[in-house]
Amino acid sequence: ALLCSLCWNGLIIIGGYIKNGVGMYSYSIIYAILPPLFTVNKHKPWIEASYHGVITENMDTVLLDPPLVALDKDAPVPYAGEICAFKINGDDAPFEAVVLNRTSGEGVLRASSPVDCESQKEYTFIIQAYDCGAGPSGANWKKSHKAVVHIQVDDVNEFSPIFRESLYKASITEGKIYDSILQVEAWDQDCSPQYSQICNYEIVTAGTPFAIDRNGNIRNTERLSYDKQQSYKIMVTAFDCGQKRAKEDVVVHIEVKPVCKPGWQGWNKRVDYEPGTGSKQLFPKMHLETCGGPLSGVKAMVELQTNHIGKGCDRETYSEKSLQKLCGAASGSTDLLPAPSPSTNWTAALLMDSGRDSDLIYRFDGRQAANVPDHVVPQNLTDQFTIATWMKHGPSPGLRAEKETLLCSSDKTEMNRHHYSLYVHNCRLVFLLRRDFTQLDTFRPAEFHWKLEQICDKEWHYYVINVEFPAVTLFVDGVTYEPYLVTDDWPIHASKIDTQLTVGACWQGGEVATPRFTQYFRGSLSGLTIRPGRIETQKVISCLQACKEGLDINSLESLAKDIKFHFNPAQSVLVVEGEDVDSINTAMTKVSYINSRQFPTPGLRRLHITTTVQCFGEDTCLSIPDIKAVVMVLPPSEPRITIAGSNRLVRPASDLRGPLGVAPFKELHITSTVMKGDGFARRPGVMEVMHNLDYCDVLVIGEELNPDRESLEIQHSALLGKHLDATNSTSGISIYGVDSMAHYEQALRQVRYRNWRPANLSERRFRLTCSELNGRYTSNEFNLEVSVLHHSAPVEHANHMAVQPQYMRPVHHPLMISFIKRSAPPAATVVIVVCIAALVVIVVIGVYRIHATHQEGSREDEDEVKDAEEEWDNSALTITVNPMEALGDEVRQEEHEEEEEEEEEELVGGVTSVESENSDEEEDDDEGREAAKERKQKGKLGWDSSSITY
Repeated sequence: ALLCSLCWNGLIIIGGYIKNGVGMYSYSIIYAILPPLFTVNKHKPWIEASYHGVITENMDTVLLDPPLVALDKDAPVPYAGEICAFKINGDDAPFEAVVLNRTSGEGVLRASSPVDCESQKEYTFIIQAYDCGAGPSGANWKKSHKAVVHIQVDDVNEFSPIFRESLYKASITEGKIYDSILQVEAWDQDCSPQYSQICNYEIVTAGTPFAIDRNGNIRNTERLSYDKQQSYKIMVTAFDCGQKRAKEDVVVHIEVKPVCKPGWQGWNKRVDYEPGTGSKQLFPKMHLETCGGPLSGVKAMVELQTNHIGKGCDRETYSEKSLQKLCGAASGSTDLLPAPSPSTNWTAALLMDSGRDSDLIYRFDGRQAANVPDHVVPQNLTDQFTIATWMKHGPSPGLRAEKETLLCSSDKTEMNRHHYSLYVHNCRLVFLLRRDFTQLDTFRPAEFHWKLEQICDKEWHYYVINVEFPAVTLFVDGVTYEPYLVTDDWPIHASKIDTQLTVGACWQGGEVATPRFTQYFRGSLSGLTIRPGRIETQKVISCLQACKEGLDINSLESLAKDIKFHFNPAQSVLVVEGEDVDSINTAMTKVSYINSRQFPTPGLRRLHITTTVQCFGEDTCLSIPDIKAVVMVLPPSEPRITIAGSNRLVRPASDLRGPLGVAPFKELHITSTVMKGDGFARRPGVMEVMHNLDYCDVLVIGEELNPDRESLEIQHSALLGKHLDATNSTSGISIYGVDSMAHYEQALRQVRYRNWRPANLSERRFRLTCSELNGRYTSNEFNLEVSVLHHSAPVEHANHMAVQPQYMRPVHHPLMISFIKRSAPPAATVVIVVCIAALVVIVVIGVYRIHATHQEGSREDEDEVKDAEEEWDNSALTITVNPMEALGDEVRQEEHEEEEEEEEEELVGGVTSVESENSDEEEDDDEGREAAKERKQKGKLGWDSSSITY
């Protein structure tokens, strides 16, 4: 029997028992290879459990480790032992596996599409091997187990480094070495560390004091100076680890800052001040730099230094008398250091400091002094009096300083007694007052000593000594000081020795061989006055020494609540305190300069700011440098004061003889103009301004006034309600006081010139000048001529009715006066006119004779009023009995009517003498009535025409 024990892939093995010839059975195996009618796929392929591969981006071949090979135990059976495919599980894997040899099972893995490392660096997927199955149809194929494939994409250096910023900026402080000023950073789009990392940076710009490390940190290689160079510009590039350079270099700006020094910043060294602009901010953008330190308090002191301006600051430079009048001081003071003039010549030999903007300052160098004339010195000071002066004084030379006398009243001859004096000794101010012995012979306060820093600080100060004996009070710049030492002495016994008042030294007229000055003063004085009988008030003292410029704060309401500030009395020092720096900064921007003068003194004013900073738990922690700046006060537009009016005045002699004379400046006008320019848009032009005047002088040109026959004066009533006063002399009249131009006009129009003996006077000339600020600005010289009109002597005749009675005012026809102004008529015309006037008088007398009796009372009253205006000189008259005595009343009535007609004609003719006389008549009405009554009692007199000169 045949038994197929094994059939495998066409191999048939048959085994069985065969009976041989002897009848024995034996087992035999027959092997036969038959054609493969069919195969059996018993085994599945086998591959490695995992694969690792590498692919270079932009390439398609993958290098696997281990290689891709599949085995099948069915080999070498066809189909079942062969590998037909490799399949990848995962649709997103851009790879494919290809069988290279089916029998050996070799395959290859490659990219099915371009692989970009920048998109994906690694891939992981599953791969399986498939055999060919049981036959050509591939049926009954088997697949291997799943193997993991990990693919890494190798990078290619295809990108250049790029900087993250297009521009880098940094700032450093001068004088320091920095480890790193700033760091630049570049990056690379490549995916691999080799090509994506920046391995080096480099500074391209040559010759710069900077270096850069591989991490991009820039440092300085030397100490930089702000003064040498304030900024640097450098170019930097980068390299990746593949040594590929950046496509574009980057710019780096490095600014060098000065060393942070605590202090004020944002202020200008010079501030210009335009006169008349009010208050101006000094530091509108200033702030305090503290370099970041925490502070607990700031204190700033702003000082305006004006010691070189005038007498310590910009004050009004009017004369001492004008200032006293302006400040409301009592009258009666005596100026002991006036400006030199013919009437005040005792100061002519003293040294004057003329560079002080019209300030009258006398400088004493230890060799000059002046004796005040006796008629100027107040004879009785009483128990109350005031001595005031401006003084600038420094330390006395030598170890043992001598007395330096400002003012001294001593014996003129025989003895050497000091009655009162004011002197400086060892920087102490001493006032000596030794009263005359009047009651008891006892000790009395005699010397009063003050020790003050102001006495020797070489600065201007205003000293006022108020004496209310036995008390003496000193005011320095308006502040009261009591004497620290008072010594007593015996009173001076009365004597008949005259005293001598001296300024700048003390007169020693006795007990020496030759009278001389002693105890000379060294320093400067101004405005030395003495006022007997009264003491000065605190208000007036403050006004007299007040500064017109100073510091100010704008918008007080905008300051923080923690800000504290205070001024000194002169407003030259301002102290600002606060806890917060921002509050202090705001307060300091409000600090301003103000000058209230209309015409301030131009020039520099120095500013000095000192600052103290406090930190928590410390007294001082920062040192703030002082600030020194200047305020430049620009020159003001200088006014041009113009006096205008009629330059010639023609008046009859009778007007000059009137009770009030004539008003020469009746038509006067005072104006002032300045040149103003409004920048480039408009051309400079003239603009009228209003300001004050401080004096106007009317001087007589030619011979001085003769007090026996003429006067130039002003009524006191004309000065009422004004800050004006007046003095007159034979040289003219001076009106002084700080007041408006309008008030000066009104006062000058009331100036009257009288001449009660004008027979030989043909004309009088006057010159008028006005001043502002004590001569700093003066007007033009206005010259005026007053011409006197005289009538020709009338023809002598026996009829005394043709002669004007003494109680009738001479008739001056305005028509004639007006005509004379135009052209001088011949003498015959004047005679004819006078004769016609006399004839008219005679005719009218006859007509009114009938009514004389019952109208006599009323006419006498009118006569009294009119006679008040008469002013005549009887020294040359011949008094005779009037034959027309009975007709006196009628004559007066006629004359009264003629005068009324005359006044109307004068108004038409434009002559103003009658207008001025009418106003004057009302003022002196009472005086005129008394004179009229007296003449009536003496009888009615007649004129002797032979003795009258017209």
